[in-house]
Amino acid sequence: MAAAATMTWHEELATLVGETGVRFPGAGGGSAANVAAAVGGGWYRGEEEDGEGRAVEEEGWAQQARGFLESTAEMLRVLGRGLWDIAAQSLAGAEDSELARRLRGPAAAAGKRLSFMNEYLPEDRDPVWCWVVVAAVAFVTLIVLGVGSVDDTPVELPKKLYIGPPSAKTIQLPDGRHLAYKEQGVTADRARFSLIAPHSFLSSRLAGIPGIKPSLLEEFGARLVTYDLPGFGESDPHPGRDLNSSAHDMLHLAGALGIVDKFWVVGYSAGSIHAWSALRHIPDRVAGAAMFAPMANPYDSKMTKEERRKTWERWSTKRKLMHILARRFPALLPLFYHRSFLSGKQGQPESWLSLSLGKKDKTSLESPMFNAFWEKDVAESVRQGDAQPFVEEAVLQVSDWGFSLSDIQMQKREDLSFFELIKSLFCQAEREWVGFLGPIHIWQGMDDRVVPPSVTEYVRRVVPGATVHKLLDEGHFSYFCFCDECHRQIFSTLFGIPQGPINPVPEPIEVASELTEETTVPDKAKEEEQDISDLA
Repeated sequence: MAAAATMTWHEELATLVGETGVRFPGAGGGSAANVAAAVGGGWYRGEEEDGEGRAVEEEGWAQQARGFLESTAEMLRVLGRGLWDIAAQSLAGAEDSELARRLRGPAAAAGKRLSFMNEYLPEDRDPVWCWVVVAAVAFVTLIVLGVGSVDDTPVELPKKLYIGPPSAKTIQLPDGRHLAYKEQGVTADRARFSLIAPHSFLSSRLAGIPGIKPSLLEEFGARLVTYDLPGFGESDPHPGRDLNSSAHDMLHLAGALGIVDKFWVVGYSAGSIHAWSALRHIPDRVAGAAMFAPMANPYDSKMTKEERRKTWERWSTKRKLMHILARRFPALLPLFYHRSFLSGKQGQPESWLSLSLGKKDKTSLESPMFNAFWEKDVAESVRQGDAQPFVEEAVLQVSDWGFSLSDIQMQKREDLSFFELIKSLFCQAEREWVGFLGPIHIWQGMDDRVVPPSVTEYVRRVVPGATVHKLLDEGHFSYFCFCDECHRQIFSTLFGIPQGPINPVPEPIEVASELTEETTVPDKAKEEEQDISDLA
């Protein structure tokens, strides 16, 4: 015990290390004492001898790191194999378990809905293995992007949207809902032309024709009526709405505002689907249509593969994703909406609506006038803070409309006898057209990347009566918004030479009635004198 108590820490370390086979130069052997002396002496240089007694230098940091990574990879590989074996043994015969029976149906349904994505995979590959690889690559990519996007530079926080107090005029529809509207231009009794404009996605009744001058409406005697779609602005929601109900909302609005004659419909961008609906469902009440970059259903069965390809290739990746979600997984849309325009903060239309813009559109959106309009219009659009109306509108754009654009104007089908049918083969007689036969004007910017020109080419093919005005170098916003000269050209095309408002016939005044009575008094006196003379 006394000997143990007198051991230094060098000797204790030597007893723990034992004989390792490491030889230190000048140590005079490989005993534990020499090891302790070497360590305690502070001259250990990390060298060891090979079989012939030559000193071998220690490995560098690069070699050590490489060895560590190789060892880690080997351990992970062995661990993965072990986990795989455990999972395989645990799942053996799991097909007959209660959990598997319950999940089999939903899994099959989900697989069926996702089967369309297998079209993008190589034909000679297993879809399950391919999607596992795609998921892994996507996960790694997101991590890399998240790490690489870290930026310490200060970023200006977006401003909050200001939503003012309610101020809209409303009408009550037959089903009890209230529809908010706005009027511009001349009054109803002086209107030579009446126009109704449903707004586009993420917009409101405040949009109308952005920047149109009241003097221009007065000059042409025009009355412009805009309204909030159900759930937008100050209009009540309408769950389960479709384009047929949208057309009849427009019809009831016209009746409530005293529009007796036919009215024009103005359709801009996504708002054009409601204008198309009016031409289809209430053609007898519509005088004509003015369409600006009108939208068509990108899944319309009448659209050729080439037309569909030209349309989809001009859209951004995010917008394609939003269309796919709206058609197949609409329940996921609120997640995106609440992170963008329903966040209560201001933002730019190209980011919120996933738009790709041309040069002229970017210039238009940078103007202070457009920014002030955009902020006010979006704030009114999201007044109710509910994502459901936006989801319904997005679904309407890509789902079955209940009609095709080719149904708006079509040739009348006639039941011909056998001989008349043979005769028609040799004599091409003109057949009668049915549907909406009024004028349809379409303005299309050739640099529009929101609604590409290929959409208008498709519309022109299926609606042969439409007149297309191609606008070189114009985009989606540059011609329709805040362009006085453009607005004058539009109204001149639609209505011809401006004739001003209608002057209502003045009602008879009291002075005129008094003069009439005075002129009739002498006649009565003469009659009385004549009666007296007859009695005499």
